[in-house]
Amino acid sequence: MTTLKDREGFKNLPPLAGVADFEQAASPGLSVQECVARHKRYHYGLQRVWKTCLARLTAEPIYEIKMGLSHHAHLVAEHIGTIRARVAEMRHPPLGLDAVPDPHLEHCFDEILNAPTTYALIVGLYGKAMPAILEGMRHHLESTNLLVDSPSVRILKHAMAEIEGMIAWGESAGAALKVDASEELVAEVAVWLGELDGCLAAAGGLDGTLEIDTERVSELPAPRYSAGEFVYDSDPQRDERFQDPYNMGVHAEVFLHDDHFADRDKVLMMYYRRLREIDVPEMMASILYEMVQAKGDEESRRYPWKFHQEMTRQLWDEARHAMMGEVGFAKLGIDWAKLVRINFTWSKGLNEQLTPKERHAVLWYIEQGQMGKTGKRYEWEVGRDSGDHFAELIQDYDWADEVLHARVGRDWYVEGFEDVAEAAAYGTKCWDKVVSGWEEWKREGLTEHYNWWPDLYAEACRLRGETPDEDTAAYKASYAETRADLKRISGASG
Repeated sequence: MTTLKDREGFKNLPPLAGVADFEQAASPGLSVQECVARHKRYHYGLQRVWKTCLARLTAEPIYEIKMGLSHHAHLVAEHIGTIRARVAEMRHPPLGLDAVPDPHLEHCFDEILNAPTTYALIVGLYGKAMPAILEGMRHHLESTNLLVDSPSVRILKHAMAEIEGMIAWGESAGAALKVDASEELVAEVAVWLGELDGCLAAAGGLDGTLEIDTERVSELPAPRYSAGEFVYDSDPQRDERFQDPYNMGVHAEVFLHDDHFADRDKVLMMYYRRLREIDVPEMMASILYEMVQAKGDEESRRYPWKFHQEMTRQLWDEARHAMMGEVGFAKLGIDWAKLVRINFTWSKGLNEQLTPKERHAVLWYIEQGQMGKTGKRYEWEVGRDSGDHFAELIQDYDWADEVLHARVGRDWYVEGFEDVAEAAAYGTKCWDKVVSGWEEWKREGLTEHYNWWPDLYAEACRLRGETPDEDTAAYKASYAETRADLKRISGASG
């Protein structure tokens, strides 16, 4: 007698579209209600990871950690979107996805959000929270019927593959950060990680399916780091490689659009501009986090999850652009930390002086301005004509990304105005509100607005085996009087 396990398809063809064999497909599995309950807990865990990445990104000084949080915010936002769609498919409107599934899970994620150091944040997020989500998803695949719940299986396998990659990155980052951590901090964090384990155990695991040890639950400690409410910090921070973050002494856009300068020299400015885009994730994280937290703000609440998902994708794109510039300098053999002054004045000014809606207006206004002949197409042409194939490649993708970002802006920003002209007028008005501290920063000794261009250009010429051009080396335009879009700053002298 042929068993279900041995049953084959017609003429030995693979049965059941390859999603399961007959034995697996005929086995018991999760009901729709049980499936939805688990998805809601994955959703909660992923959304808390997303919020934590956004909450800590701007004030995180270490560039590599900032980029990692940007990437992972995007990845988990995508998986949140697929889980929301899956729950909606399974007879469950309204979704009820905003509910906290277990107070012990809330305690665990609150502790991680409030971690006092980067080291604690990373080992908590990637050593406890993400593995708990991964374990819950594995339980789901072991418990569900692979045929009847095939849509869930697909989205969970995709999520698990990327979560494993995030955990691997986090483990490497945690090990690197541990090297410089004090023995006292490492010991304290080790105890804390045990407390997080206790929270997860008290919740029955992230998916709520594990047997709860009632004796251990009674021994749970009081909050260590989350006794007080989390205070969001929108002030951008940078590590020691960013040695002069208030410097606005070199106007890259004026140089790029001056026909007297060679395209291969303009590439140096384009790499600088790409790396400088580190400030866009710093600003966008503040828009997203503050909008999510502004529960009583109708302007914020009207945006559905798709808005947050697409904006987080844009945030990651801008982080990618920064890393493109980093790679460009590395490819040329140039030590950017020594020769280039990457500032944070744009993100700092917008975060301090504008509301989330006003920041979004400035962001869209800038993106829309890149669609013209002097925008992204022009930069791609410079890369193409420079002879630097990497510059051409990154500008090709940068241009494509900006087209997407302009569409995102039209969908979520422009639709709140009568027309594009009104939206643009509001955007430039908001940008005009941002007061540059050019003279103030200089008076306070925060920067001399040092013109670093001659040193960068000289090093590029040395690496190329060429004598610097005198006119190119003498370039000295700054941002004292004009913005990056070449419009005059309100109140500028001269």
